[in-house]
Amino acid sequence: MRELVSPTVGFSGRGHLYTEEEIAVVAAVMRETDALTQGRHQVDFERAFAAFSGAEHPFAVATCSAALDLAAMTLQLAPGDEVIAPAHTYVATVLPFARHGARVRWADIDADTRLISAATIAPLLSERTRAIIVVHLYGLTCDMDPILALAHAQGIPVIEDCAQALGACYRGKMVGTMGAFGCYSFHSHKNMTTLGEGGMLTVQSPDLAQAMPGLRHNGHRPFGHDRPHYWTPAMVDVDFPLAGVWPQNHCLGEVQCALGAKLLDRLPAMNALRRQRASRFINALNDFPELSFQAVPVDCQHVWHLLAARYDGAAGRDALLEKLAFEHGVQGVVQYYPLYRYPLFQRAGMGAADCPHTDAYYDRMISLPFQHWITEDALDYMLAALRSALDALRRG
Repeated sequence: MRELVSPTVGFSGRGHLYTEEEIAVVAAVMRETDALTQGRHQVDFERAFAAFSGAEHPFAVATCSAALDLAAMTLQLAPGDEVIAPAHTYVATVLPFARHGARVRWADIDADTRLISAATIAPLLSERTRAIIVVHLYGLTCDMDPILALAHAQGIPVIEDCAQALGACYRGKMVGTMGAFGCYSFHSHKNMTTLGEGGMLTVQSPDLAQAMPGLRHNGHRPFGHDRPHYWTPAMVDVDFPLAGVWPQNHCLGEVQCALGAKLLDRLPAMNALRRQRASRFINALNDFPELSFQAVPVDCQHVWHLLAARYDGAAGRDALLEKLAFEHGVQGVVQYYPLYRYPLFQRAGMGAADCPHTDAYYDRMISLPFQHWITEDALDYMLAALRSALDALRRG
């Protein structure tokens, strides 16, 4: 395999670096905290997240996949049930629903925003539809009002996958607070990461919110009667938090919760820097219309988790990536392979899809390095390299 040339601007596995103050928070929990899970730092993180997002019922969990799994559990899916989701997303978006028995119906994306929309969802609705999963991809929010109107008319819950969009807003509302559930990621790649893994689930229904602590933590609950001794019959009771739904262990550790609560203070500034850099970068490429970035509606606030674009030049996407990598040392990548093309879903009988915009975008997309900690010099170099590559491909 050919190697990138030097200097190299790599596609990083780390979304941001930590300050000394954030490192000190982690060290203090390691030194001083007794129970390292299900403690006061979890409570503090959930309260801080509620204040940050406006969500009434947030629950810290191990991963965004865990948040999605908890949402899927509450649907109590049966054979023949369907969920609607985009195929242009990371596979974790739909795995919990397929694992719980649903058939995934693939909705196309909008050609300009590259996101699922009410127009692409509507043709797939049926009496078997149990949920609509929207993905706020790359840091941009879906057009939620038409989607919610469509879902409410059918009595179908909307589940928001906010893994890439923490802090993004739609008409003044934070992502994850509009649907029945909001699912967030603090994975290593994300705009905010709690030491590699972590997630949050927000729940609209107060009744389902009451069930979440038990669903998240092995069905644990206090004993519902007075006990003559605190040790009998045992430390905790165990029961179904939601009738007929077996609980899981999706807990997040105290170190990660303490760090997450601290990082929420810095997240707005980190997102603001991403917006400023993305705007400058994209505007500097206005004379190359063959390279188009996500269209951002005026009522949406993008947080630019990724810097993804579509290249419609005659030379083709691979020619652009080759020039960037092997002549300039810039590591562009391709995201995401349409999920219905994977053997996993084809073997499960979910390989059929009518998603022309998804296919067209995948075949032409590139994603550029855009981690928060990238230096201004590296960003300027990448911009110059991209302009040079585009110009060379124009000239043939």
